[in-house]
Amino acid sequence: MTYDFLVDTYATERVKVVSAWSEFTDADLTVRPRSGDPRGRSVHEHMVHQCVSEDAWFRNMLGIDVEAPPLPQQETRLEFIRRYTEDSGRRLGALRETKEPWWEEHVRFFDVARSRAWILTRRIAHTSHHRGQLMAMLRMIGHDVHSNYGPTADTGGLMQHHAPTIYAYPSLQALLDGEAAGGAKAVLPGANGQPVTERPDPGATFQDVSQRNADLTLKSHRSSRSSH
Repeated sequence: MTYDFLVDTYATERVKVVSAWSEFTDADLTVRPRSGDPRGRSVHEHMVHQCVSEDAWFRNMLGIDVEAPPLPQQETRLEFIRRYTEDSGRRLGALRETKEPWWEEHVRFFDVARSRAWILTRRIAHTSHHRGQLMAMLRMIGHDVHSNYGPTADTGGLMQHHAPTIYAYPSLQALLDGEAAGGAKAVLPGANGQPVTERPDPGATFQDVSQRNADLTLKSHRSSRSSH
């Protein structure tokens, strides 16, 4: 089918969402990009938005209803991972049953009409946008980052230096089992002295950055506790 590539892309994107979520801890859920500024979604609010927004798009625009509440009963990191994995898996199953005319039919997209192929493309971009925000927050609060698309500073640096791609888990099931057991992510080698950006800061060492991130994480967690 012409649109199999969109189904295949959604299949991998749903895994990337929960892979990014798995890098956080429950203590991170209240952290915002800027402490005390409600304009920036917290990690928790990002998870809520992903679940609720995707459910609404699929039901109201694509006509795919998984007939399940979009949010977990207990809004913990692991329960968000489980809820989204189950619901997105059902959506993926429904997409795999579609035929080409279904993708080309125009349906309502907010106040305009668009093809279902166009809408799913936009949905995947929407998801990737918010996942990118969370990936940036992982750095802001000092966490290591496994691969989501390709190499990271923690897997070895830049692609042009042949840094490897190292996913946190080899499969979605391994992620679910590993996180339920308290975490069993792949070991990260670090950059081993290699530059991690195309324009590295010559004045910053890994130790400087690590200490600064640790200080920011402590400050964010203290601020979060004091607001409750």
